[in-house]
Amino acid sequence: MKAVWNGAVLAESDRCETVDGNAYFPPESLNMTYFRASTTQSVCGWKGTANYYTLVVNGNENKDAAWVYAAPKDAAKQIKGYVAFWRGVQIQKD
Repeated sequence: MKAVWNGAVLAESDRCETVDGNAYFPPESLNMTYFRASTTQSVCGWKGTANYYTLVVNGNENKDAAWVYAAPKDAAKQIKGYVAFWRGVQIQKD
């Protein structure tokens, strides 16, 4: 699978986890050149607290378009450190 936005491959892996319809990419598959830490957080009742990234590609920003559960609850432990996307990021299945 690939995560693509604004012509850039943000992540690519054959070891993604799918949770709630979202593909979560392992941390080693991310091209961190495009990621900027955000102060935004959200809370899911069964997954825990998510932290966000803003994507920056070719001078364009996509605010809070990626998120990660750094310390998920036990029910979601398989996505610890994995990153998912939204806000126009295309997930392509090869």
